[in-house]
Amino acid sequence: MSEEKKKNFLERRTSRRDFLKQSGKGVVGAAVSISILSLFTDSAEAKGIALADGIVISDPVKCTGCRRCETNCTAFNDGKAHPYIARVKVGQNYNFGLNGPALGYRYDEGQFGDFTIIAETCRQCESARCVNVCPMDAISADPKTGARVINKKKCVGCGRCAVACPYDIPVVDPEVGKSTKCTLCEGKPSCAKGCPTGSIKFVSWKDVELALLKREQLIENN
Repeated sequence: MSEEKKKNFLERRTSRRDFLKQSGKGVVGAAVSISILSLFTDSAEAKGIALADGIVISDPVKCTGCRRCETNCTAFNDGKAHPYIARVKVGQNYNFGLNGPALGYRYDEGQFGDFTIIAETCRQCESARCVNVCPMDAISADPKTGARVINKKKCVGCGRCAVACPYDIPVVDPEVGKSTKCTLCEGKPSCAKGCPTGSIKFVSWKDVELALLKREQLIENN
């Protein structure tokens, strides 16, 4: 990719919906560069907190839809196998991809389309909606990893974080009445460690922009 193309890609305006569609495709899924982190907040008054060490990304080319990542996630964080509360979401795009049910579903992603499985992962947003809408101030940056984590003692299970997240990552555990969210598993995401195909990876922030450009190049060459 030429330097001019790289510059144009990073500077062009992208709607949230267009970005959401694009970010699930290609080699690095949802990876984003720090230079376009503003896409992850719509509020001019949003408070920013320190960046996480990195983000979890999924390669839909390698994902087989086994959903082992969801089980590994909840086994580590919750001590039970409960895909509904997993911090990595395979099931929500499993059948129809990012666009959901549509007339042309046979030509879109998902098991009912071209078999491309797009897993959603937490972006660890700089100015996170889940942080800003929490009425109990229960979400903050973990001092070790920088991951935006939920303080279960403060959380009242109102679900505002789940409604606010544009990627539908947080969810209220119906068994305990508390919200769940990606913790980066103390810096070693269990979803990535247990992925049998290597589809899920943890990418440090210093490598995010390079990963994004590689994804764009792959899309252009296909």
